[in-house]
Amino acid sequence: MYAIIDCNSFYASCERAFDPKLINKPLAILSNNDGCVISRNKEAKALGIPMGAPLFKYKEIITQKNIQIRSSNYSLYGDMSERVMKLLENFSPEVEVYSIDEAFIKLPESEDYQQVGLDIKNYIFQCTGIPVSVGIAPTKALSKAANNIVKKFPDKTNGSYAIDTEAKRIKLLKWLPINDIWGIGKGNKVRLQNKGAQTAYEFTQLTDDWVKRNMSIVGLRLKKDLEGEPTILFEDEVQNKKVIATTRSFEFTFSDKQNIKERIATFAARCAEKLRMQTSSCNVVMVYLKSDRNKKNELQHRANRILTLPYATNSTLTINEFAQKALDDIYKPGIKYKRAGVILTGLVQTDALQLDLFKNENPKHKQLMATMDTLNQKYGGRKIKMASQDLQRTWKMRQAYLSPEYTTKFSDIIVLNCRTI
Repeated sequence: MYAIIDCNSFYASCERAFDPKLINKPLAILSNNDGCVISRNKEAKALGIPMGAPLFKYKEIITQKNIQIRSSNYSLYGDMSERVMKLLENFSPEVEVYSIDEAFIKLPESEDYQQVGLDIKNYIFQCTGIPVSVGIAPTKALSKAANNIVKKFPDKTNGSYAIDTEAKRIKLLKWLPINDIWGIGKGNKVRLQNKGAQTAYEFTQLTDDWVKRNMSIVGLRLKKDLEGEPTILFEDEVQNKKVIATTRSFEFTFSDKQNIKERIATFAARCAEKLRMQTSSCNVVMVYLKSDRNKKNELQHRANRILTLPYATNSTLTINEFAQKALDDIYKPGIKYKRAGVILTGLVQTDALQLDLFKNENPKHKQLMATMDTLNQKYGGRKIKMASQDLQRTWKMRQAYLSPEYTTKFSDIIVLNCRTI
């Protein structure tokens, strides 16, 4: 049996786990630079705060209804996610992390899967304070559907629902609308509805030939999964990315080139780090700059520059060198820039590079990059940087409502004052 564990309102739950004053209070989490709402708890949803709501448009409502807001605290969320995923290994050695707040696990045989789900839910909450929903079924697609039941009927299911009989499977499929099926996008939704399939059950009644012809082999696998035949299996390995990018909005608009050069250096360093993590090298570097399009009364400029490298590399120094050259080509004095990015393409496996007789990477860079990665991994926080980077901060964002980094920063660790009686 497969189980999917989904953390409820994950970002908001992380904040609430360390700040009891937020319990039962409406809470919204903001995106980079405090731009818009990216997570809400159920209390904030009930007050009409939609996903993606721009803060400046809803500031009055937020104040009137006393909705608590927090800036994104990604250090905290990432650490709490890692803790949840590690705890799941106590229930199964086979854990597939699906996203920052979701994971599939393969469960051993049990006579009471409903109780297994409750045990998982209670254990995760006891150890982390994070509430989760657990859906259990013979396949991954059905477990996602079971999780929908938990979300829809939290009181009746108590946070866990298991599809452990054929009758439950059929009942679930007849209840589940087409647009709520895991993996059904807008195009396939319209295609299926035009075919007369309004529910998951009606989808499974279509012929395999029609599904494969109109929805490809991926659609057929989904159909088989919903029929109870495990076809969407665990990913054996993480597929390497074909494009690596680091893009950010600045906390303020920058017109001075020195600030932008520092941002490009930091973005290039992060891209190079990602390259080395998947043992890849790149042949092409792209840099772009964008002004703030919302400020209509100011000069606007959007540009990008693509440079082909003389040899494939994953060296931070080399990638930054070419990124700075690209920046020199597109930067315009007097423009107030709001966003920039570095994108690497033409990726190849480092251990399969075609060497050139005259143009190759400086052999010293390989050892230097390995040393940098080892030290940064050991001490955390990317302590080793290029001199052109800001040594104090990696990401510069407006975070006016940032909570403490309770689990990743010594100065933010909660201190309890105890006394003997």
